[in-house]
Amino acid sequence: MLHQLNFSQILFIDIETVSIQPDYESLSDQWKKLWDKKASHLKSDDQSGPEALYDRAGIYAEFGKIICISAGYLNGSEFRIKSFYGDDERLLLADFAHLLNRHFSSQDNMLCAHNGKEFDFPYIARRMIINGIELPFMLQIAGKKPWEIKHLDTMELWKFGDYKNYTSLELLTAVFNIPTPKDDIDGSMVGKVYWQEHDLERIRHYCQKDVLAVAQLLRRYLNLPSIIDESVVVL
Repeated sequence: MLHQLNFSQILFIDIETVSIQPDYESLSDQWKKLWDKKASHLKSDDQSGPEALYDRAGIYAEFGKIICISAGYLNGSEFRIKSFYGDDERLLLADFAHLLNRHFSSQDNMLCAHNGKEFDFPYIARRMIINGIELPFMLQIAGKKPWEIKHLDTMELWKFGDYKNYTSLELLTAVFNIPTPKDDIDGSMVGKVYWQEHDLERIRHYCQKDVLAVAQLLRRYLNLPSIIDESVVVL
């Protein structure tokens, strides 16, 4: 089935998220209590308290927010990448929803991300609902049969039915000799770069490299030639 994919109908995405506040002490009393309860259920070998665990808050849609969505797609001979990023989460989500509604609303279109089914797709959907944005067709999965949900996940595809292990994008790019998107920062550093340095351009650049890496990885799965640097266009 993979070999029947039309690459030009796939939108590759990656998101960068941070905690809703820069640190635990910045939370209101209500949200401290809510995070304390959440933190009590998180696995921690060193039994860290809720304050120490708060650096993980950004991976949960209830306690975090999206600061960048990068999207890439094949258009003729070009692989185009566009990013939606900034401090105003509602604005960037609305702009991304507009892209999906206008250009990727066909039942033939697909979304693709690495670990997208567990993270990117549900996170975007949850934050859109929180921000009062109607879900685009591509993110509406309620009531659909599994084969009607047009979501591709390069991590899931690599498992071949084996559900025991998480395989990072960084590892797979090394396995397939794909230029790494982790040559500057990685996901664990995004919160610091945002809250302490407020370097959104650095985060956008990192997110865009992830999108290209996911597209390159899927092409390797399909035994297709890699996307050449000269064909990558940042909009």
